[in-house]
Amino acid sequence: MSAQTRHVVLLDGSHLTRPQVAQIARGEAIIGLDPAQLAQVQRTADFLSAQVMRGEPIYGVTTGFGSNADKLLGAHRARAEAVADGGRTLMEELQHNLVVTHAVCVGKPLAAEVVRAMLAIRVNTLMRGHSGIRASTLQALAELLNRGVVPVVPEKGSVGASGDLAPLSHLAIVLLGEGEAFYRGERMPGAQALEHAGLAPVTLSFKEGLALNNGTTQMLATGVLALDRLEKMLATADLAAAMTLDAFAGRTSAFKPEVHALRPHPGQVATAANLRKLLDGSTLADIPYHLVPRFRPWQADSWGDASDRAHRFDIGWDYVPPSQRHGKEAFYARFLPFKGGKKHQPQDAYCLRCIPQVHGAVRDALAQAQRVFDIELNAVTDNPLIFPDAINARVIEDQVISAGHFHGMPLALAMSYVKAAIPVLASISERRLNKLVDPANNDGLPAFLVGNEDATDSGFMIVQYTAAALVNDLATRAHPASVYSVPTSANAEDHVSMGANEARHVLEMLDDLGQVLALELYTAAQALEYRQAMLNAARTLAARGDWQALARKVSGAPAAGDASHAPFEAEVKSLMTALERAGEFRAGAPVREAFERIRKHIAFVSRDRAMDADVRAICKLVQDNALLR
Repeated sequence: MSAQTRHVVLLDGSHLTRPQVAQIARGEAIIGLDPAQLAQVQRTADFLSAQVMRGEPIYGVTTGFGSNADKLLGAHRARAEAVADGGRTLMEELQHNLVVTHAVCVGKPLAAEVVRAMLAIRVNTLMRGHSGIRASTLQALAELLNRGVVPVVPEKGSVGASGDLAPLSHLAIVLLGEGEAFYRGERMPGAQALEHAGLAPVTLSFKEGLALNNGTTQMLATGVLALDRLEKMLATADLAAAMTLDAFAGRTSAFKPEVHALRPHPGQVATAANLRKLLDGSTLADIPYHLVPRFRPWQADSWGDASDRAHRFDIGWDYVPPSQRHGKEAFYARFLPFKGGKKHQPQDAYCLRCIPQVHGAVRDALAQAQRVFDIELNAVTDNPLIFPDAINARVIEDQVISAGHFHGMPLALAMSYVKAAIPVLASISERRLNKLVDPANNDGLPAFLVGNEDATDSGFMIVQYTAAALVNDLATRAHPASVYSVPTSANAEDHVSMGANEARHVLEMLDDLGQVLALELYTAAQALEYRQAMLNAARTLAARGDWQALARKVSGAPAAGDASHAPFEAEVKSLMTALERAGEFRAGAPVREAFERIRKHIAFVSRDRAMDADVRAICKLVQDNALLR
């Protein structure tokens, strides 16, 4: 997509949104600068220049930084023979050195998406006009993004106060014609990338180095992209849960709106409503107990009719004789006396019944982080802050104010909350997956979701192992970085946020979360196909009108001539009628649609086969959000 055809996001420092950042990060948009606000940016730079000409002492402009803040720049160099590199003045050299000495991150380069988001966010915050940067320098920074120059920013090195100094220095150093950058996918020296893009290096003026590298930009950019992904992961988690619940022929009363009106946490209410939509049209959910057969291994004589012999299973029920119904008359007045796959209990396990409470709590953690990040996207986060229009200003300190907006703790704590929520979402997904493959708990489905008539097949057994390993890994990585400050700058900066680490961890953890959800969907699709096939096989058998053929699927039936045989015959005929009248058994419409998309890429596992390609395919479907309506 060329720059000419891409959407333009106009930045004015006050209206940038998370979706716009994601769009810019993906290369779907470029940025423009609001002319009126750009004039304000230049007016602040001119004000700062005038104060410097008056000889006013200003932190980071005529003084050193951090623990060097008590050192004033002189009018001349201490050593007459010292010559400034490139003919820069002392104040220009101060800003240049601030960038080049702070670009010391290590690790693999941040993804291009993260760096593009950083560029957009940094330009937007500087557009507020309280940082002292010149309009020309800000335009040059915007052109890096618009012309496809992606600075190489190693991933580790920020402590999250004074902002993301080291990574932002890697971002800014390319403006100076130094450092490294990617251009059209090729890694090269920064000067070469500028030349290829038709840009010239910039010489920094008063406070511009500090404006460029002092702020919460890396943690903010990483966090915005992480929140965008988590929002889609939550939608995927709801879909996986709904498919699993349909595969269980589970109960939906726990999702009713009147239930959640009594405990109206927003995320919980939203999750319950979404589950109701996903399960809309399901004839599996809330099915009467007695209609659901349980799996039995296929045998050569399992099916008498030739059209049934392609089934990969047998089905059956246990008969509850009248002698065992004493005290349970009310129950058997509603339900027929056949025990199949569904347990006779009015509630599902927590991993199904408590989906709104668990997924909803994660939604609330996401919403809190989104609130914090929405504020930060249009905040000024460098230091000092410049107020050229301050009323009743008596001294320069009233107009150039040192504060702490670079401190990333608001973002770090929000990310800590999200970081703790990620293993929770993965854990309940793994519990649903485990329930699907466990024959003691999967309500009549085959063990490990494979027929295994020859006792050679493992089916989905080890899929659950992988999910368990991922959940454990996520749990061990959920410790908050924000609680452990390591002082810096000779204790001048004695409390830091570690917010960049926090946001980076969250973004990385979302990969594993997506894989856990993918494994649940892979397993749930197999279970759903079995459940629908078994129920519809029972319905087809009943529709033939041969009650004795259906009776042969029932264990514990009284022998012909026994006194209880006549009641048994009547009850089997009632079961036959109920199955026939039930109509086709199917999942909710959105679940069916997702199931069909999965089946376009992954076939039903009728017997053991290599599953690695299946796992790659389902993980890609989740990564690409291809299953979301």
